[in-house]
Amino acid sequence: MMSRFLKLAACLAPAVFLFGCATKAPSYDYTAFKAAKPRSIVVLPPLNNSPEVNAGNSVYAQVTYPLAEAGYYVLPVAVVAETFKQNGLTGAADIQGVDPKKLQEIFGADAGLYMTISKYGSTYNVINSVAVVAVDAKLVDLKTGTVLWTGSASASDNEGGNNSGGGLIGALITAAVKQIINTTTDASHPVAGVANARLLSAGYSNGLLYGPRSKNYATQ
Repeated sequence: MMSRFLKLAACLAPAVFLFGCATKAPSYDYTAFKAAKPRSIVVLPPLNNSPEVNAGNSVYAQVTYPLAEAGYYVLPVAVVAETFKQNGLTGAADIQGVDPKKLQEIFGADAGLYMTISKYGSTYNVINSVAVVAVDAKLVDLKTGTVLWTGSASASDNEGGNNSGGGLIGALITAAVKQIINTTTDASHPVAGVANARLLSAGYSNGLLYGPRSKNYATQ
């Protein structure tokens, strides 16, 4: 009886009161990823399912840094885009429809990163204006077409909450000012950088594995 009581008490300890005895989310199966051992990545122009025309360019322009920091050689996105353009492919849907083996033949990369933008832009309600970006991605072995990894991430410019301190009137003024700023500048561009970093940085739960250029490669 005492043993059962101690087990129950452990589950109710303050540090784990909400989650300590809950079933953990399953870890990603990296078997195919580790077998493929990709060293280089070609990032394809992202599919843009948001209403913002510039979303694809914004997200695409900010993918290289987190992947390079994770330890991979990333083909320059400007060169990749120009190569597709020279071959008559300018739409992201058409580009992502190219056979993986053909991509490997053209670019010589080990893996291709396919991205989809589900949210990009500012939304406005009575007391706030928020820039939100949400992106999904999958890493594909270009030699075999095998999906090595999938992930998703999002970010917003209001994650710290609204701390105007001016009550309802202050919140309305803050929201109006943010809306003006967001409509005259691309407030979502830096948010896209944060979303990309969350999505493509290595070393996090169910995230990308480190690449061979990282000092952490041998420890994973």
